[in-house]
Amino acid sequence: MNKEFVMRGQTASGLTEILNFSGLTPGYAYRMTEFSIWPSTNIGGTHMEMAASVTAAKVLEDPSNPNFNHEGLIATALFSQPTSVNYGSITVPSVINDTFLITQDLILAVIDTYAGAPAPVNWQCRFVAEKLVNGEEALANYKQFTISND
Repeated sequence: MNKEFVMRGQTASGLTEILNFSGLTPGYAYRMTEFSIWPSTNIGGTHMEMAASVTAAKVLEDPSNPNFNHEGLIATALFSQPTSVNYGSITVPSVINDTFLITQDLILAVIDTYAGAPAPVNWQCRFVAEKLVNGEEALANYKQFTISND
């Protein structure tokens, strides 16, 4: 079994994607090791501020206002490019809970705050497979289920 894999795509601003983990491989869970976003249009040509979040819950975590107290929040990322050099340079941070064992589907949400013409957001997630033993799979499934059922 390949231990690492990548999911990536492009999502229109304000929409979500389901990252499907249901039924992948019994006896395994997955950890996110990388989460990044990138503009899809006019890179370097205008001010942009994009955000994204990945949530293991029934309801997405708002990428514009992430709450780190939400235990289902797995990752959040920001891409910011000001129009003027006076305001700094490009910012591209991400925060990942790389200890969260993923066994069920995730919600990826993106937003481009550019007024009037928000652009789609490119995103990429890297995951690694973790072999689970004994009751670990049941425990990981139960934990994600209880988060999703809140």
